[in-house]
Amino acid sequence: MRIGCLGLLLCAALSRAATAAPWQLVADESFEPYSYLAADEKTPQGLDVELVSAVMRETGQPFRITLLPWERVKQRLALKQADAGFVFTGTAARRAEYELVGPLRQGETVFLTLNNGALRDWRSLDDLKPYLIGQVHGYAYDTAFDQAQLNRDTHAASPRQLVAMLLAGRVDLIVGDKVQLLYFAQQLHAGGQVRVLPKPLVEMPRYVAFAKGDPRARLFDAALKRLQQRGALPPIFQRWPQ
Repeated sequence: MRIGCLGLLLCAALSRAATAAPWQLVADESFEPYSYLAADEKTPQGLDVELVSAVMRETGQPFRITLLPWERVKQRLALKQADAGFVFTGTAARRAEYELVGPLRQGETVFLTLNNGALRDWRSLDDLKPYLIGQVHGYAYDTAFDQAQLNRDTHAASPRQLVAMLLAGRVDLIVGDKVQLLYFAQQLHAGGQVRVLPKPLVEMPRYVAFAKGDPRARLFDAALKRLQQRGALPPIFQRWPQ
């Protein structure tokens, strides 16, 4: 009888330990302003980090966010060394590989120009033909845009460099993630010198990825929906350039 009681106590203790184990979440370490390391090179920060942290607090589960190079993020998920990763696009390939929860937010690809730029808006890709468009070397933006016969400058190695090229007058407009481009414009003390063209190139939802069949995905999704219904996420977005 005593042995049986001890066994039950041990099982209960192990169950509590398993329940208390923090969720391991991973994200890109150099995806400003969404996920990146603070000046101490240890502390995760960024819009996506704040959003995911808010959802995790809503779940009531302990968690740890680790930022890594993007290839290692995917590797950790593949090896089941992480419980979830963020953020991912909802392509067919991603949905076949992961349980995607969300969307956590919408990613918007836009054109950015100087305040005194000639182009005020665009309706079709033909409207862009008279202008020199800056884009990051090796980036894909949208199939139709990528294949269009347009004047392009692809010397930029990063979105930050792309914004610097626009400010220097080397291109007429640049293309990229809206929040990211505005973030770097502010970092370069030029937020008031640029404007976003009203029509976006494409809108792409962003998701949090779990392993297929992982019950934690449903728990995260339920917490995300509760925060959305309460209107708890807009104040987080407002802390970042939109």
